[in-house]
Amino acid sequence: MANYTCLLLDVDNTLLDFDAAERQALTDTLRQYELPCDAQACDTYHEVNRKLWTSLAKGELNKNKLFAVRFARFMQAMGLPDNGKNREINDYYEDQLALHADVLPGALTALEELAEVATLAIVSNGATKVQQSRIKASGIGRYMDGIYISEHVGAAKPSAKLFDLVLKDLGVTNRSRVLVVGDDLHADIKGGINAGLDTCWVNFTGSDNDTGIQPKYTIGSYEELYRIVMEPEELENLGVRNRRHMNDL
Repeated sequence: MANYTCLLLDVDNTLLDFDAAERQALTDTLRQYELPCDAQACDTYHEVNRKLWTSLAKGELNKNKLFAVRFARFMQAMGLPDNGKNREINDYYEDQLALHADVLPGALTALEELAEVATLAIVSNGATKVQQSRIKASGIGRYMDGIYISEHVGAAKPSAKLFDLVLKDLGVTNRSRVLVVGDDLHADIKGGINAGLDTCWVNFTGSDNDTGIQPKYTIGSYEELYRIVMEPEELENLGVRNRRHMNDL
């Protein structure tokens, strides 16, 4: 039996390449509204957006507020006049983002292997419309036993409530065999810690952790995740199909 028989997985920059999707969606949006779209503009947007999502994870604002002010803050940071279209621009950006479902290299193979030994579920803070579209287009949904998006569930990471609701819906009672996997220290890892669950920080880019939030594990590849989740016998059977797990839930 696997060391962990239930994995609660983030989507962006854990399974799907959000950076690539964001880059294309942002470029298309800025051009659509005849706004600067050079490297400075992109860097400014990323900084504004990062701060807003960090504030969301800390409970300082909700998602509706984030979407309402995101491009207003961008315009202000760029020294541009407010054109009164901030929410319209944001909605257009979200529509563009939904079109891009770039799968990270090795993600589908990893899901195929992990689904043989564990219950898999997506737990995402992303916008429902955007995430549903990207999950469907990417093909990652077929490996999931559940898909939980915070807007629909009614709670967001890092709230323990979200993870409690997910585990209840999945019928998982043995929390010692649950692993939260994600790239966001403030949302995924802090959320897992808040819920009393083991956590695995996906750090494919080799970033420094200066947050004070300490995951139980840190990985730089999906192969490292195999070694955390699977027992030696299961590792030896990588590539063998139809060995569907019998979970100790």
